[in-house]
Amino acid sequence: MKRRRFLTDLPLAAAGLAVHGRLYAAADAGPKFLLVFLRGGYDCASALVPYASDYYHACRPTIAIQTGGTDAAHAAQVLDANWALAPALRADFGALWQAGELAAVPFAGTEDRSRSHFETQDDIELGGSPAAGRRFGSGFLARLSAEVSGARPIAFTSALPLAFAGLADVPSIAIRDAARAPLDARQGGLFRELYAGQPLADAVGEGLELRAEVRAELAAEMKDSARSARGPGAFAADAPRLGALLRSRFSIGFVDFGGWDTHVNQGGADGALARNLAALGTGLSALKTALGPDWNRTVVVVVSEFGRTFRENGNRGTDHGHGSVYWVLGGAVRGGRVVGRQQRLAAGTLFEDRDYPVLNPYRDLLGGLFARLWGLDAQALERVFPGARPDALGLV
Repeated sequence: MKRRRFLTDLPLAAAGLAVHGRLYAAADAGPKFLLVFLRGGYDCASALVPYASDYYHACRPTIAIQTGGTDAAHAAQVLDANWALAPALRADFGALWQAGELAAVPFAGTEDRSRSHFETQDDIELGGSPAAGRRFGSGFLARLSAEVSGARPIAFTSALPLAFAGLADVPSIAIRDAARAPLDARQGGLFRELYAGQPLADAVGEGLELRAEVRAELAAEMKDSARSARGPGAFAADAPRLGALLRSRFSIGFVDFGGWDTHVNQGGADGALARNLAALGTGLSALKTALGPDWNRTVVVVVSEFGRTFRENGNRGTDHGHGSVYWVLGGAVRGGRVVGRQQRLAAGTLFEDRDYPVLNPYRDLLGGLFARLWGLDAQALERVFPGARPDALGLV
């Protein structure tokens, strides 16, 4: 058994920590990138509200979000002539917007038209050329890490995500479970004795030491942290610890959380989706605080596998869509803008008469950001995103 495979299969992985290689030293002073994946397909029109579209209000008689009225707490914050920020995001995203550290990219997404959670999530994480089909042995963050000198990748997940497929040296740490020790001191000692003098002894020792080190880093913060909220609320709880680890030693990260599939009783200014959005905003603000000065060289991109139908359904929710809204934020971002190709939202302009079209392909956007952050040339970008046309949209 290979050392890398053994570390993956060690019982430590069952409790939220898998180690896919050697522990990294402290991160250098280069750029940092974090991908935040909202699994389930979030309703982007309830986050970045197309308030100027009469068709939006006609298509959503019960869940449309208003910008005016006497109830300011439930009104969206107007950003420009077409778009407004959902009230659930006003406190946190609003502050980032005013600081010029947050930008929105509507009509973003993948060319996948299946409206399948699994197929579209896979499509995004693999990042391959649509013409070449899915190649599950290589994720785009793995390819990026191979191109970036001194890259220190990490997945804040219980299992290695497909985005890192094909890269050997990637720690995978589920923050929410990292403080619970799967092995006590006696059990750890038995493991060491069991493999003493054998080829796997170093691998066992390294896995146990990394687990102990992560637990020590998190212990003080977890003691005072309310950890009862799971699902989307988990991000708000986990973000300070995630930021601390990203600041101290890692440069390329991935985190995901679910709960965004809102077919029924989605809500508008209030309700289930609004609570999820508020948790997202709280988490990203906490991430900024935890990163400290490193925020100024960090870019965070928030994506989802697809948006949702422009019209609400009969259950006061929305169904699987196509185009989405991505958020790009960080101290290194030229924000306070809605960027990218856009179009008027009206009858006859929707994709297949139901969804946002994709006008800003995600591979082009991310490829452009990577080129600007790390100075990757055309050949390197072609290896990360084959066939893409990188365009950072002036964000960095």
